[in-house]
Amino acid sequence: MPPAERRRGMGLTARAVLAGGLVALISVLVTAAVAVPLAVRASEARARDTLAVEANLVAELLKNRVDVGRVNDEQRIAKQLRNEGTGIYIIRNGVADRAGLPAHVIQRVTGGSEVSQRAALVNGKLVLVEGRPLGTEDGIVLTADATTGAAKAVWRNLWLPLLAGLAAGVLLGALLARRIAKPLRTAAAAAVRLRSGDRGVRLPVTSPPEVADIAEALNQLSSALATSESRQREFLLSISHELKTPLTTLRGYAEALGDGVVQGTETVEIGNVMLGEADHLGRLIDDLLALARLDAVDFPLTFSTVDLTVLAENVAGAWRPRGTAHGVPIRVESPDGPLVLRTDAGRVRQLVDGLLENALRVTPPGAPIVVAVFARDGAMIVEVRDGGPGFTDDDLAVAFERGALHQRYRGVRKVGSGLGLALAAGLARRLGGSITAGHAPEGGARFTVTLPS
Repeated sequence: MPPAERRRGMGLTARAVLAGGLVALISVLVTAAVAVPLAVRASEARARDTLAVEANLVAELLKNRVDVGRVNDEQRIAKQLRNEGTGIYIIRNGVADRAGLPAHVIQRVTGGSEVSQRAALVNGKLVLVEGRPLGTEDGIVLTADATTGAAKAVWRNLWLPLLAGLAAGVLLGALLARRIAKPLRTAAAAAVRLRSGDRGVRLPVTSPPEVADIAEALNQLSSALATSESRQREFLLSISHELKTPLTTLRGYAEALGDGVVQGTETVEIGNVMLGEADHLGRLIDDLLALARLDAVDFPLTFSTVDLTVLAENVAGAWRPRGTAHGVPIRVESPDGPLVLRTDAGRVRQLVDGLLENALRVTPPGAPIVVAVFARDGAMIVEVRDGGPGFTDDDLAVAFERGALHQRYRGVRKVGSGLGLALAAGLARRLGGSITAGHAPEGGARFTVTLPS
């Protein structure tokens, strides 16, 4: 979704307020759903108890009076009860004084049994029923509405806590959204500054932990970008120097040839020098292209069965003439049997050639270069060791970063373009392996390439 469409959606503050209101509403409704049935049952229980007491009292008052015919007493008690909302039925000789009372209630009361029902249909209404016998074929029945109004009272009084809960939820949601949104807006502003090139961005690391994590991540990103851009600048300066040196040589000789100051006997020598500088430029450009393609999806790899013992002998044989010319012996350490694995032989050869070129550049005459192959812990190992000046422990930490060692040792000792070790590390990674740098027993550097078997 494009950023403009995302901005048209509901914001964090609105979402938090809505969430707070919904939580408050649900809480009130759940409380009411639990409280209303409890209130109704409690109210009905009280009403039943009250009706039972009234029935017992009326039965005592009218006992033995039905036969006597104290009609005035009956009418007075009935009128008083009806005014209080209680229905009364007087049964004489098995017949109720008015219609509507269920027959089974009349039968039980006239049969001498007390009746206490939570709900019965009287005149089509659910009522509480309490019946008491007054003698043979006589009795009284009191009724009260089963719906006591408790549910209505609870719901009627619910609007106040509902509004209070909603207001509290909205307020808390707004406060929470403000607290969360403020550091997020600060982080967004910091990201915009990073995008615009400001590498001095630093955010305060404050609670909650999630916000602190975002601040720390942005701070680390700012530092990493500053370091990366600094290294890129150093790398570009280094590459420009490496490109400028052979170009200057080529330009100087080309001008000499153009001005006709080169004698005929010097032409061959100058041509060889120009060819060497052109080859140097070609190798540098090839390394740059290889580095650029290492992370590409279509980086070509051709896997086949490779014997590392044979590969090491072939590499050493190809480099021995150059080593002899520099007074540096190149030897191979390998087991008696083959070391077979499936890998890209050309890329392994390219990797080892790069390591040998670096080693031969810094190894003094008389010191050795060793190419060793062996198996260890289920993996195949290719080592290139030399008797050169080697690395410090600080060098090992940045050995495979582009241009890092070149920048550190330029003008101090012989260095290459600063691309060879970075290219070796990329090749090892693409082959499914790894490469590490360390100290060699020969006194110089040791590069260990680990390939999966």
